[in-house]
Amino acid sequence: MASLSSSSRLLFLLACSSCLVFALLAGAEVHHHEFVVQETPVKRLCKTHNVITANGQLPGPTLEVREGDTLVINVVNQAQHNVTIHWHGIRQFRTGWADGPEFVTQCPIKPGGSYRYKFTVEGQEGTLWWHAHSSWLRATVYGALIIRPRENKNYPFDKPAREVPVLLGEWWDADPIKVIQEAQRTGGGPNISDAYTINGQPGDLYNCSKQETTAIPVKAGETALLRFINAALNQELFVSIAQHKMTVVGVDASYTKPFTTSVLMIAPGQTTDVLVTMDQAPTRYYIAARAYDTAQGVAFDNTTTTAVIEYDCGCGTDFGPTIPPAFPVLPAFNDTATATAFAAGIKSPRKVKIPEPVDENLFFTVGLGLFNCKLGQQCAGPNNTRFTASMNNISFVFPQTTSLLNAHYYGIPGVFTTDFPAYPPVQFDYTAQNVPRGLWQPAPATKLYKLRFGSVVQIVLQDTSIVTAENHPIHIHGYDFHILAEGFGNFDPKKDAEKFNLADPPQRNTVAVPVNGWSVIRFVADNPGVWLMHCHLDVHIGWGLAMAFLVEDGYGELEKLETPPADLPVC
Repeated sequence: MASLSSSSRLLFLLACSSCLVFALLAGAEVHHHEFVVQETPVKRLCKTHNVITANGQLPGPTLEVREGDTLVINVVNQAQHNVTIHWHGIRQFRTGWADGPEFVTQCPIKPGGSYRYKFTVEGQEGTLWWHAHSSWLRATVYGALIIRPRENKNYPFDKPAREVPVLLGEWWDADPIKVIQEAQRTGGGPNISDAYTINGQPGDLYNCSKQETTAIPVKAGETALLRFINAALNQELFVSIAQHKMTVVGVDASYTKPFTTSVLMIAPGQTTDVLVTMDQAPTRYYIAARAYDTAQGVAFDNTTTTAVIEYDCGCGTDFGPTIPPAFPVLPAFNDTATATAFAAGIKSPRKVKIPEPVDENLFFTVGLGLFNCKLGQQCAGPNNTRFTASMNNISFVFPQTTSLLNAHYYGIPGVFTTDFPAYPPVQFDYTAQNVPRGLWQPAPATKLYKLRFGSVVQIVLQDTSIVTAENHPIHIHGYDFHILAEGFGNFDPKKDAEKFNLADPPQRNTVAVPVNGWSVIRFVADNPGVWLMHCHLDVHIGWGLAMAFLVEDGYGELEKLETPPADLPVC
């Protein structure tokens, strides 16, 4: 190799110095963590169960970074189940190998194995979270991921006196892995949960739970930033705080126009940041959450979880009968009007430059279905069938011998095809009460939809009434998107296009598609790789309510997927 001339050496040193100065000015840090996935005895609802946790904690560790920082998390699997970790909402620019969904961007970390996830948080501020993305492990393997502004940059609101992650979860008085395994064996629906939780605790409305109820200490007159995360497996939740208003200032790590509400509706996968001013009499007040449920005739957990906001008033921290906390008003479980009004209040803080023109105009149905039971078997679905789910009549089948990203990167044939339909193969009255039975059985397949780098993508997500209509929280990995419009009934491209909000639509990574209705989202395919899109009700992704986008490389290194890391797990 030829030696550098003195002038070249000087230029090289200047360039290195510039990079160092820029890094110092940016204040970006590299944060190293280790998550040990392990079996841990946890007592809830009077019984102790050995559940899978990260570092023995439920919820798991909170990750705190600034925008621009890099996270390096070494995940060590000491459990007896395969595991992966997904960093929900992180854009993962060019680092798809760190995204985490099992058999999509990686093979699972086997018992006794480890994998180091490394990624940089770019252009995002607010609340995200992380969770297991294998089977139903995320029932107990999850935690908050807090992204604050860079040094010397402020929030777009007055700095709160305190910040508190509030993680909403779901608890089974059983092993959740065995719950889903039994459902998979019979083809029926899984048993519903026995409790909801706030920061891992059910609250004092449940047996044997009063003393451990989550308490949030506050001082009179201060404003707190509560970072709500719905980490429940299968349930959208209404949330309210007794006698206190909440000002929404962010969702899914995107700031919003502030708007004040007495109730939140948060779907699994979504986050909502609210400012709460402690302007009531200094005593104790419940935060309460319970189900928003839209599936007709389907059992759901109709219990209520609580935490307590405790003013620093000398009124003690016991949960005895001396000063019972005030209880909030919560909507009825099927109050779709309240859920709709809440969603309509979320808008971007300023005018948005909407990407156009649209290059890919897609229409995806999302809904349930039924498979016929195999000859000689007894199945637990309706009329001896097995439950399934699909997008555009394709029930997604995850590969088992390699990951989709690995197959794409190395050109491994026979793992997937790229002919996922842009429109439903059969058009019908999607929200009719009596959809023809011939449309109830989808085709199982591993089909991807290919996108050119930089293309503008618009998707109509249309709920169907097959089996039952339902609100579906649809999450896209590797991307944020703008929600241009939502409505009920069948989407009408002529009439409903007039409803598009092209001024200040909200930006999210998970959209709650209305029951018997539709949502329209738009984004730019600027992140190469294979990106899963799925319903964030875990029972539905297991049934096949998913698909994946294959986004091609662009031009130059900065528009190409990085090479796979050396310790990427093998199948």
